[in-house]
Amino acid sequence: MANTFQVGDLKVSLVVESEFPVLTPNEVYPDATQEDIDKNEAWLAPRFYDRISDKLILSFQGFLIRSDGKNILVDTCVGDCKDRRRPSFDQKKWSWLDQLIAAGCEPEQVDIVVCTHFHVDHVGWNTQRVDGTWQPTFPNARYLFVKKEWDYWRSGEGAHNITRTGDYMQDSILPIVEAGLADFVDMDHRIDPDVSLKPAPGHTPGMVCVDLQSNGSQAIITGDLLHTVLQVIYPDWSTRFCADPVLSRHTRKAFLERYANTDVMILPAHFPRPTAGYIERDSHGFRYRFVDEKKS
Repeated sequence: MANTFQVGDLKVSLVVESEFPVLTPNEVYPDATQEDIDKNEAWLAPRFYDRISDKLILSFQGFLIRSDGKNILVDTCVGDCKDRRRPSFDQKKWSWLDQLIAAGCEPEQVDIVVCTHFHVDHVGWNTQRVDGTWQPTFPNARYLFVKKEWDYWRSGEGAHNITRTGDYMQDSILPIVEAGLADFVDMDHRIDPDVSLKPAPGHTPGMVCVDLQSNGSQAIITGDLLHTVLQVIYPDWSTRFCADPVLSRHTRKAFLERYANTDVMILPAHFPRPTAGYIERDSHGFRYRFVDEKKS
């Protein structure tokens, strides 16, 4: 499957950390019923759903953008050897840096790191353990942290919500700030003429998409606006992890309406490879067409 996509003059490469059955549908979506899964099982399994474990298959990945001679890395997955309360993440070792290097970028060559939001599986490789302390993985990069996101996770409500995963602020965010590598930016920050942030609040208060526009082509890295293809079919479903499920639903539905039946390539954080695809309307609402599928 393709791991690199052309967007005008930009190149976007998937940097995959893992892809496996993670959570049952109801663990992700409180509104999901067994009837919903049974109705869709024929196309969900085995690509998106593992029947044996009754778990949805999610990819954990970052996106490497080559733009005007710069290497921009969007989201940094779970990370190595970190204390996490979820067994599938706790003290794991991955080959993610090897995947980044295979995509043509050494850690020292990363110019900008963007975190679409501060959840455990989007910030982990910001740092790595060196001589007993957490040090920036990308020492020559500026890390762009959305100010609204930073403020939320430093607040009492945000700190409380961290308890379910393990304190990734301490090992993956604060060391970047203390090293002087963090830039706090607005939700509509423009990185360069072809790459900008777009507000997508709800899943977290300061979550952003990354909008790529070059020579008439456009792609959008959506963060956790969409966790699985089921949310395209059932856009009312917000996850159990959404800070504001109502706002998350509103943001998602507006996004689907805006980009349905357009040529804008969508790059959701957790869709299994090839990940990239397009939003299409159908008789029931919306569907997701991966780039390896024929247009309906």
